[in-house]
Amino acid sequence: MWVEDWTTVAACRKAQPDELFVRGAEQNKVKQVCSGCPVRTECLAEALDNQIEWGVWGGMTERERRALLRRRPAKSWRAVLETARAQHEQVAVAPLELVDADAEVAQVG
Repeated sequence: MWVEDWTTVAACRKAQPDELFVRGAEQNKVKQVCSGCPVRTECLAEALDNQIEWGVWGGMTERERRALLRRRPAKSWRAVLETARAQHEQVAVAPLELVDADAEVAQVG
């Protein structure tokens, strides 16, 4: 499910802006904060759709985002990422549904 007001639950919400808008190797530290963030995808979509030039957003540096935008310009990254998330969630849930169905059959049989 897409979180509209994602900034209120972002892993970096309590960080100072100077901590997030760094250069060089320090960006790797910021990316670690993003790795466990529950709204990483929403954050990345925001940065890509608005072509935000500075800082780490959604676990990607400005250089990584520029490269992605050059390779795949999209009209709406939110739509792309939202669709990808939905497909990923369907694949993740489908095996569980099969296991549940198999368990019901075993109980009946």
